[in-house]
Amino acid sequence: MNRRHFLGYAAASSLMAGCRWPSWSVIPPWLPIKILDGGMRQGHQYVRDQAQHMPSPSSERHVDTVILGGGIAGLTAGWRLAQAGFKDFLLLNGFEQYGNASAGEWQDVSYPRGAHYLPFPTPESVHVQEILRDFGILQGQNLGDINSYDERCVVHSPDERLWLGGGQYWHDTLMPPAAKDSADWVQQQRFLKLVNGLKGKRGLDGKVLFAIPIALSSQDAEWRKLDTLTFDQWLDREGYTSEGLRWYLDYSCRDDYGFGSDKVSAWAGIHYFASRIHDSEKDHQTSLLTWGGGLNPLAQQLSQASLPQQLAQAAMHLIETRDGVQVWSTDMTGKVTLIKAKRAICAIPLHVLKHVFPQLKDYGFDVTQDILPHVPWLVSNVWLNGFPREVGDVPLSWENIVYGSKSLGYVVATQQWIRVARPSHSVFTAYHSMADQEPDVARAWMQRATPYELLDVGLQDLIKVYGPDLWPCVAGVEVMLRGHAMSAPVKGYLSQKGLLALRDADQKVMFAHSDLSGYSIFEEASWWGWQAAGKLI
Repeated sequence: MNRRHFLGYAAASSLMAGCRWPSWSVIPPWLPIKILDGGMRQGHQYVRDQAQHMPSPSSERHVDTVILGGGIAGLTAGWRLAQAGFKDFLLLNGFEQYGNASAGEWQDVSYPRGAHYLPFPTPESVHVQEILRDFGILQGQNLGDINSYDERCVVHSPDERLWLGGGQYWHDTLMPPAAKDSADWVQQQRFLKLVNGLKGKRGLDGKVLFAIPIALSSQDAEWRKLDTLTFDQWLDREGYTSEGLRWYLDYSCRDDYGFGSDKVSAWAGIHYFASRIHDSEKDHQTSLLTWGGGLNPLAQQLSQASLPQQLAQAAMHLIETRDGVQVWSTDMTGKVTLIKAKRAICAIPLHVLKHVFPQLKDYGFDVTQDILPHVPWLVSNVWLNGFPREVGDVPLSWENIVYGSKSLGYVVATQQWIRVARPSHSVFTAYHSMADQEPDVARAWMQRATPYELLDVGLQDLIKVYGPDLWPCVAGVEVMLRGHAMSAPVKGYLSQKGLLALRDADQKVMFAHSDLSGYSIFEEASWWGWQAAGKLI
């Protein structure tokens, strides 16, 4: 980024005065824009299009186990194997190391290009507890108490706010305010009482109804019936009509699942609110862990354990043989390596795996009907040489959401900095899930859209909040296109036979990815990596 180019348009005194500049109401034509695609182009080139016409391998490797994928699932598998003293494995990082946990850096500010927080682990998430203890983040026994965690990693206050009143003021929680005893307030309280009552509730089989990871949830048929409805259908049936509540619930679904409440399973919709429970006797509000680079520091720490076993290549083709497995992998230059192993852990998304592993059907997975829809996302990082002017008394928070928006607001990368004064520069990360289009249509649009068309969508919340006051602060924007960002837990996903078959696989090929859970969060991805490695040790 040429900062002198920017400063030619705005005097330093203007930047220091709250970055106010009333003349611009649209995206400036000179704005530097960087477009990334998370390895999508390479994936199409080397996996989807060339897998059937591979060049001969230039080298060959022999290992006991090969791990396909360097996201959280693959890294967790490698971490657990290394923790157990298992060294004879090879981890293929893929075209985008760390996957949805990747990050960027501008000046001295790290920022997320995907996942940006981790809730305190639940009692069932023993694997997450062990990871956090190993990294020195979880330091106490009370999972729900912020004093049990490294305070540098707990989201600093102020943590959230909601833009309301047509842009007139901020509210300091994400649930839209409602007058006490009004119809909206009554419905909000009714819903919160319901989901709070479900936290820790057990089904007829003795398991928690809504657990994280979801594989440990109760199989109680009465409650699993929720998966036959969309969340909207269930809300309609139960008489939840409050506009503010319905917007909040839809926002929550899009934030965690990609799709909104009109498509997400009712079981998943309730799970979002009923699954976060801790073993504390005190009524602590669930808190979050975060870092400037989102979950990237966690991914890097997981990665350290298996660095000697890592190879900067991506799997192109996997076959199961009588003696084990064979994997053809490639680097960015097209160089191909043949890897022969006894076993493979497939920690790559299922929409990629269907191209890589032609024998997937032999494991009970039908690629024509068992793959859940993958929702595209735009992750836009705005590099700021100052802070735009704020309105009202509620200060800039870590998470900033716009009521009524179809985007998902923005987070502040420097929120965790421990400074007396506000820093001179920062990065705002704006999230947008393309939930209102069919995924194939949205992906096609992303690939043909101009940079300014992408910004019109990706920055809509920032533009709505700050208007022309935003642009004098902006040194540039990086837009990450995540064409298959996350699978969505649509109605019926709990009984998807193909997913259930892959979860239970314990043969020469095993599977480990958040796709097996139906949605993409750290706890689910790491669970499947943990499980797959456990089968080997």
